[in-house]
Amino acid sequence: MAGAAAEQRRLATVVESWLGRPVLIVGDAMLDDWRFADSDRLCREAPAPVLTLRRRISAAGGAANTAVNVAALGGRAVLVAPVGADVAGDELHDCLDRAGVWDRTVNQPGRPTPVKRRMLAGNQILLREDSGDPDDALDPEGVTRLLTALNCATEELRAAAGGEAPTLVVCDYGLGALPAPVRAWLVEQRERYATVALDAHDLADWRGLAPTVVTPSFAEATRLLARAGGATRPAAGTELHLEHPHDDPADGPSELTVGAAPGGVRADAAIDRPALEPSGADRPGPIGEPTPSEGRVALTGDGLSVTGTGVTVNTRAGEGVDRAVLAESRLAELRAHTGADVVAVTLDTEGAVVGGADGEPRRSHSTPVPASHAVGAGDAYLAAMTLALAADAPLPTAAQLAQLAATITVSDTGTCVCRREDLLTALDQPTRTMSHPALVGSDELDAIVAEYREAGRSVVFTNGCFDVLHRGHVRYLEQARALGDLLIVAVNSDDSVRRLKGPDRPVNPVEDRGALLAALACVDHVVVFEEDSPAALIEAVRPDIYVKGGDYPPELVPEAPLVRRLGGQVHTLGYVPDRSTSAIIERIRSHSQDPSPQTADRAPDPSLSSRTQTS
Repeated sequence: MAGAAAEQRRLATVVESWLGRPVLIVGDAMLDDWRFADSDRLCREAPAPVLTLRRRISAAGGAANTAVNVAALGGRAVLVAPVGADVAGDELHDCLDRAGVWDRTVNQPGRPTPVKRRMLAGNQILLREDSGDPDDALDPEGVTRLLTALNCATEELRAAAGGEAPTLVVCDYGLGALPAPVRAWLVEQRERYATVALDAHDLADWRGLAPTVVTPSFAEATRLLARAGGATRPAAGTELHLEHPHDDPADGPSELTVGAAPGGVRADAAIDRPALEPSGADRPGPIGEPTPSEGRVALTGDGLSVTGTGVTVNTRAGEGVDRAVLAESRLAELRAHTGADVVAVTLDTEGAVVGGADGEPRRSHSTPVPASHAVGAGDAYLAAMTLALAADAPLPTAAQLAQLAATITVSDTGTCVCRREDLLTALDQPTRTMSHPALVGSDELDAIVAEYREAGRSVVFTNGCFDVLHRGHVRYLEQARALGDLLIVAVNSDDSVRRLKGPDRPVNPVEDRGALLAALACVDHVVVFEEDSPAALIEAVRPDIYVKGGDYPPELVPEAPLVRRLGGQVHTLGYVPDRSTSAIIERIRSHSQDPSPQTADRAPDPSLSSRTQTS
């Protein structure tokens, strides 16, 4: 028991160590649309259920969900991806904002945001409708804008991390977000990133990237081995073949059919009569790439076959064979073909097989769940594996944490997201939440900040009036919180607001403004200050990062010299367009001064008049 507790504490230490780790995610971002319905009868026109929609949920998918998982696990996530200028794109932006992901996506007018719409009844997926054509490639201007965003985001993360090289995660699901020029740029710029993780539908497209880790599904791994041919295959054994349909899906594992080679020796025959097996050039059946008339390729030479999701066994060749055994036997080849330090072959409900430079395979296990519970579990696996390796965790530790992150997310229907708090809870470790209230006095800040710093947590500080709290404020504060581990918000007192904004402000008293800010999940502490400048509080807090809203460089922030003198960094975050307290107040005033015709013509309600007089 003591040993198990010590191991859990060791794993939790790694989770704590990756807090604030800068991670750039690039690739195919999509929107997951979940529609939950009831059905109690069939329609007259066809033997199909009649559905009544009860609930709808939108979630980030693909590369966007990987970014959400990185942020939820405590990393500093920046997403660069093409997103359509459409309703789905707007919803995706909202998902990223809520998760605290730095949204550096590039709008692509005329190119729709990929969407996966799932219709469920009784938690059973009845159908999935996909939109977004993988053949709808980025035009040259779109490629240029994407490369510019990648370059800027890389430098932004490096600056936020004090010059530390960021981590790169590439999510290539074949939906057109990463055309050849973008792939070439990433390969050329490889040295700008300390750790590189690759999750690609077609790993052969990424030769030269030299990633730290690749996380192919079993089908993606077999596709790569099939394309690589027979050069590194063992010399002896029965040839098994994989059929690749011409309509291989672009956003998931390929559908493979496994069987004995035409004209070759079946696996069961090889086991029963090994002396009859041909060897070397005398072995019948095709080797390597498919011939024009056949459409089949040899995969293994060791008598093992493939079973499981996305694969159909059409002979007795694969009976009783574990996919993990086959994956373990090919880890060295996968490392050689991808150039990766680490290969993690994911086996969905059967866990994963992981191999590194030491040649020692490591097996992790999962718990079988309904398919509707496991959507996006691979994104959680990828995020945790990447953060652990970026934090210099040993490979066995990274593999454990990645599998745990994927496993604890599959408890319910929906797109999987693993939070840092959930991971620590699964390790029986309390999250480091302090007992201080959200609303605090300025005289309490010194002790509070000292306690957080002793726990190794970075402090983000911002200030403002925050009168008439709106969406722009919330997005700004979520982005500020994502820059560190703790967000302290200093809010101007009523007298201070009047001096800054005029005699008719604030609209809401400081008690209400402070309570609303303290209720936000992204805000850890709120403190009120009477002065026009937060300089005294900045001196007391000595923030690691000071954040100000505005579309101007940090050098123009009045508090910048003080923050830098105290050893902190200054960041400016752009405002949400058309979202401001002044604009909201002006709309309210215009409505009150220009009542609608319906209101003007309507006779007063006597009961309302009497209630107003008595109140």
